[in-house]
Amino acid sequence: MVGMLIHLLLLLLFAPLLAGIIARTKALFAGRRGQPVLQLYFDLLRLARKGSVISKTTTWVFAAGPVIGLVVPLIAALMIPFGTLQAPLSFDGDLILFVYLFALARFFTAAAALDTGSSFEGMGAAREVTFSCLAEPTIMFALLVLAKLSGGLSLDILLGDHLNASWRGGSGPALGLILVCLFVVLLVENSRIPFDDPNTHLELTMIHEVMVLDHSGPAFAMILYGAALKLMVLGTLIVNLALPWATPWWALNLLLYLAGLVLLAMLIGIVESVMARLRLVRIPQVLIGTTLISVFALVLVLR
Repeated sequence: MVGMLIHLLLLLLFAPLLAGIIARTKALFAGRRGQPVLQLYFDLLRLARKGSVISKTTTWVFAAGPVIGLVVPLIAALMIPFGTLQAPLSFDGDLILFVYLFALARFFTAAAALDTGSSFEGMGAAREVTFSCLAEPTIMFALLVLAKLSGGLSLDILLGDHLNASWRGGSGPALGLILVCLFVVLLVENSRIPFDDPNTHLELTMIHEVMVLDHSGPAFAMILYGAALKLMVLGTLIVNLALPWATPWWALNLLLYLAGLVLLAMLIGIVESVMARLRLVRIPQVLIGTTLISVFALVLVLR
């Protein structure tokens, strides 16, 4: 119970900060001061105090989308270790549940967009589902590589102590490829440049943002909060993989884990500052490429 509370507190309190770090990094690259790092916290409080405008054409699906989008990252966070803090929920095969929990959230988000009856939101939902379907094989092959190296089928084991020895041994190249693939998946799943632009106002290029145009007030706050939690959960996979080294002091290990998340957020901000958004026809090609790279990484550990 204590481990579960620590996991949830870290997730709930720290996740909105990552979005602020990304925005501040992009502002520095653009030569601007930018918004405060804590801006998302202020936005969530402001939206929570507002009322909601709900179309009469919508059903319970429209209301369920934001709720499930918020609950899913909370459950998924309990299945992965935060640095050296073990996952509170761990069992063989939980990696399958981890992947398809996010698929469940994606389904209800897209269904909520379709529930409005807007062809514009339907376009965004179709794009979101298409890109996510192309990204899921990459995640599965990446987890298979980690499963082969660890000899287990639980995320707590996959992201455990064996990674240090794997990096030092002959599996370093495969882990490096998996690290790159997971970073690409992180950008896709969180609708970041070069796959999507969370700040765009160009209607024909919007993907994730167009699906939530009809949400307002507390429902929109849940969507923003859920997106921040998802970023931290998926970012934790990368941080645990990239920084598997531990010290004898748990407090220092926790600080190293949080520092890794900060560096990851800065890296995302740098990528969004130096790259342009890809054309829609190029995105499937990139995602198929990452799947092939992850398959090659699996071949490297099976040889």
